[in-house]
Amino acid sequence: MFRKVLIANRGEIAVRVIRACRHLGITTVAVYSPADAHAMHTQLADEAYPLPGNTAAESYLNVDALMKAVIESDAEAVHPGYGFLSESTELAAALTAQGRVFIGPGTHALDVMGNKISARAAAIEAGVPVVPGLTAGVETPAEIKAFADEFGYPIAIKASYGGGGRGLKVVERAEQIAPALESARREAAAYFGNADVYLERYLKRPKHIEVQILADAHGTVLWLGERDCSVQRRHQKLIEESPARSLTEDLRRRMGEAAVAVARHIGYVNAGTVEFLVENGEFYFLEMNTRLQVEHPVTEMVTGIDLVEAQLRVAAGEPIGLTRDDITCTGHAIELRIGAEDPAGGRFLPAPGRIETLDFPAGFGVRVDAGYRSGDTVSEFYDGLVAKVICWGADRASAIARATGVLREIQAVGVPTTATAHREILEAADFQADRHHTRWLGEDFVLSSPAPVAVPESADEPESIPDRSVVRVGGRDYWIPRAIPQAPGTAVVAPQTVPNLGARLAASSGPAGVDGTVVSPMQGTVIKVTLEVGAQVSAGELICVLEAMKMENPITAGRAGTLERLEVRPGSTVSAGTLLAVIA
Repeated sequence: MFRKVLIANRGEIAVRVIRACRHLGITTVAVYSPADAHAMHTQLADEAYPLPGNTAAESYLNVDALMKAVIESDAEAVHPGYGFLSESTELAAALTAQGRVFIGPGTHALDVMGNKISARAAAIEAGVPVVPGLTAGVETPAEIKAFADEFGYPIAIKASYGGGGRGLKVVERAEQIAPALESARREAAAYFGNADVYLERYLKRPKHIEVQILADAHGTVLWLGERDCSVQRRHQKLIEESPARSLTEDLRRRMGEAAVAVARHIGYVNAGTVEFLVENGEFYFLEMNTRLQVEHPVTEMVTGIDLVEAQLRVAAGEPIGLTRDDITCTGHAIELRIGAEDPAGGRFLPAPGRIETLDFPAGFGVRVDAGYRSGDTVSEFYDGLVAKVICWGADRASAIARATGVLREIQAVGVPTTATAHREILEAADFQADRHHTRWLGEDFVLSSPAPVAVPESADEPESIPDRSVVRVGGRDYWIPRAIPQAPGTAVVAPQTVPNLGARLAASSGPAGVDGTVVSPMQGTVIKVTLEVGAQVSAGELICVLEAMKMENPITAGRAGTLERLEVRPGSTVSAGTLLAVIA
């Protein structure tokens, strides 16, 4: 086993790996940007080394800076977590050249599966069905139009080296092609360092099912079960669960065998995930994630296998020591991704800021993987995932009930979180009946918009706003849930305590206000301005694009008129409430 491991990541996954290493007696090394100097992962590691800047490119994507930390710390191996450089052949090759170990697959597997086009080709060679699409990249709107004419709409423009919903744009109509292509390429270049994109037919109502695999260097390749990741917003997963109860046993077995076939075909070693789309009883290869997944805890909860420990052991050359017959799944697990976002009405606006109070309940069947504590700051430079809450139950209904109870107790003060959205989703009839699909959230089910809650700016500590009232009857106290006005057919969910939430919700309630002022709904960077002063503007027309937490957010006009003032340009950094433009 390794003596010392460097974790080339941040947030909850860095904390997760640090704890697994500690369990095995491995010394841990953290790296941190200036924004993460006091972060939880920085403080928990045995050693910590600084990175030169706050942006992802300057810090956690900086191979030279990471290798400098590896050499200075004398770490024998590097665990990349997920995101950032977790699927980087450059980092893997640099480590190999230094005689160190990349805790993940070899460079061949990374090369093949890191490019979604070659990944599709590999799946076809392995005899696994794929989503209809191209086996080459596209560069022009004309190529996309030709594809749409052949396969029909909707189509997906996807980053060739992408993942996690970044660099993915869905096109419903011909006039959306050019801006979607531009946006997908820009987002792919910013997040993955490569602007290449390709096309796939976008299935309308599929289930997103992924199979966890584990392979060692001794010829063993196992599938450990599957996860249903169909609750998504902006093509990013919000809730994951295992097992996928919508599958028949035959379909589950065939998908598991297909995942193993793909892994064997490319000589895969370590943990990985093969993702499929399932529609009308058929499954299609989507991509392979050659790393640990965000949602790996649900598989751990039902199988009892510590996947991070397994990664470390396999990377150290140990055999898995299991057969497929040894893998059993017990009960049901659900993971809730708690992010620093305002979910009101389904907008999921990034909301970086200081977390005044963060408290998660504990109890039987409850696990919390957190990357932040009270007093920490969620930076605008990185993904806003605050914590993952994983709940286990004897069956799916029990797991849902336990997760719903946990959500009622979460205390988050300082930034809004997705917890309110999770509670609405869990209580929705379609979700409870397992009728949801990848486009369900936002199309078939729309989240409510809670009434704004104002907290005085001068308050040093935001006052707690209870979600229940106390009524005394006959000498006994009764706790009554607080009623909140909302649209018919939606669940009742109390808003979380957030400083100045009323003003922020008002600013982010859609396009620019009807009074003609256009203000930023969040902190971020302007990456594109589409109009000039004096231009005639239509209601709903795009004015600029704001990047926050690595996601692009279109800012549109709330009324028609003339663009009288434009206060920003590409590269401008803005805060929530900053005036962007005025329409007269």
